[in-house]
Amino acid sequence: MRHVVLYSRPGCHLCEVAREVIDRVRQAEPFTFDEVSIEGDDALELAYGIRIPVVEIDGDERFEIEVDPVELTALVRS
Repeated sequence: MRHVVLYSRPGCHLCEVAREVIDRVRQAEPFTFDEVSIEGDDALELAYGIRIPVVEIDGDERFEIEVDPVELTALVRS
């Protein structure tokens, strides 16, 4: 089973949209999901600060700023 991680921050509208896309895809294709807030973590802020939301699948960065539902579906299905 694939593992998806969403790097986000509180109050981020694009993060909310990405989470909605992930939730919709997850209803059709099962995968594990974690959301990690970069807020207050200097290393995460440096790595992801201006690029959030960032989505990793099985440790590989796949999306930044926008999550394509068709591509996400294909990636978690394979």
